[in-house]
Amino acid sequence: MDRNDLLENEHVEKILSPHPLSFMSLQSLCIFLIVWGVLIGWFANFSEWRDTLFGGFIQIIFSWSVVLLIVGVIASLLTIRWRIFFLYLGVVAGGVGLIFWQNWQDISGVVLPYYTILVSIIGFLIVELYRRSHKYIISNLRIIFKGGVVTKRERTLRYDKITDIDAKQGVLGQIFGFGTIIPISQSGFGLGSDQSFAAGGVELGTKKAGFLGIFGGGKEVQTPRARSYYELHGVHPYKEIKNLVENMVQINVITPYQQEQVAVQKEQVDVQKQMRDLLKKQIGPKEEQEEEEPKS
Repeated sequence: MDRNDLLENEHVEKILSPHPLSFMSLQSLCIFLIVWGVLIGWFANFSEWRDTLFGGFIQIIFSWSVVLLIVGVIASLLTIRWRIFFLYLGVVAGGVGLIFWQNWQDISGVVLPYYTILVSIIGFLIVELYRRSHKYIISNLRIIFKGGVVTKRERTLRYDKITDIDAKQGVLGQIFGFGTIIPISQSGFGLGSDQSFAAGGVELGTKKAGFLGIFGGGKEVQTPRARSYYELHGVHPYKEIKNLVENMVQINVITPYQQEQVAVQKEQVDVQKQMRDLLKKQIGPKEEQEEEEPKS
């Protein structure tokens, strides 16, 4: 961090980045592509069902596409992020378009596995680039969050504005010692509402219902959540950083006793000002009388 970016009497305590395994939710999408690419290649070229189930390129393309789309829907519903489905839809559209564009229908059983694995490798590189773009700066006065590959984002949060701290560790985090810390501000920044509802729902006033047998739900739950560049995502060592943030909040937040002391001091200052004003009013007429006496 540049010294010019520091405030007066500010010094840096820690500069952090997310742990390499902290974005496993995104990396797992790439891992599945590798696994499915290998499996579809084996099914289409080496399995005993290749002539019955995968006898033509239509069967290969259909099976490959359907599995990807189903997994995309399931992952989107579990994470409440439909961008995952559209990401897999883009992979399917790209693979099918490539085969018909290059007239590779006869070798689709070879092209699709290599294409799927190549896409997963590119995905790993993008996730790693995204992870490296994150930087968290903990100083004695505030926390600075930075992140973003194309669009750079930055958030500054002073400790006296923090009302609560949410901390969590997944299974990998407990093994490798990293976790996520979400400082919740007085304005509610760091809180979100989760609402799951499958496609095909219709809204009737304030209620939601299913349509044509598609399931839905309208229950909202407030939960601590923020984008990875607005929280201390996957920081290591987790316990040390958590204790550091909590200590900084305790030092900078004014307690009720301190607030009472400040109020008493303010009241004393007001009384002193009132007394000073009264003295000025009393002294003023006396000075005027003393100035008039020599003249007489």
